[in-house]
Amino acid sequence: MGPMSPTARTPRFTVGFDLDLTLVDSRPGIRAAYETLAAATGAAIDIDLALTRIGPPLEQELAHWFPADRVAEAAALYVAAYPEHGIVPSPALPGAREAVAAVRELGGQAVVVTAKNARNARLHLDHLRIEPDVLVGSLWAEGKAVALREHGADVYVGDHVGDVRGARAAGALSVGVTTGPCTGDELRTAGADVVLAGLTDFPEWLRGYLAAGEPVAEARA
Repeated sequence: MGPMSPTARTPRFTVGFDLDLTLVDSRPGIRAAYETLAAATGAAIDIDLALTRIGPPLEQELAHWFPADRVAEAAALYVAAYPEHGIVPSPALPGAREAVAAVRELGGQAVVVTAKNARNARLHLDHLRIEPDVLVGSLWAEGKAVALREHGADVYVGDHVGDVRGARAAGALSVGVTTGPCTGDELRTAGADVVLAGLTDFPEWLRGYLAAGEPVAEARA
């Protein structure tokens, strides 16, 4: 589904979601893509270690395994291989579809903002029938604030301390989920306002948040 038509409706609020390990358990697909990359290049990649560091941009991880002058080439090979190897093995995380649907059912706009490139992110969403109003790719940590501010995000949900930083930079309420590499304590220490075990708890939390008449997030000093 493409971006919402501006004349379709006026959302009461906007919730942003990260993609990898927030909406999608992309670890099987990322593993498969790394295996393909290692076979194509002969690089010795510790894939198990790489899977513990999902979140930051791909190039940041590849810099551990390739010389600086080969990182861009390796990233291009990985991204090109990802549609064939990375999409089908990667399931939705429990509650992902329901969380995005709840935002829209309650009159809000759902925005996915991810470090993954938009093409491959879209393939995940379409394959798993997760239907946000807007998708923005290739943004990380504080860089996510650009898209979150553009789309007026009141809340941003993510699994990584980088997502917390992005939410805070955008003046959005940060909701952390412990489905990725960061513990609840790590997310709280980074500044998460709310920490949930996963997205199965999100619709109930959102209904309570709206019913309580909580103010939308305000820019933090």
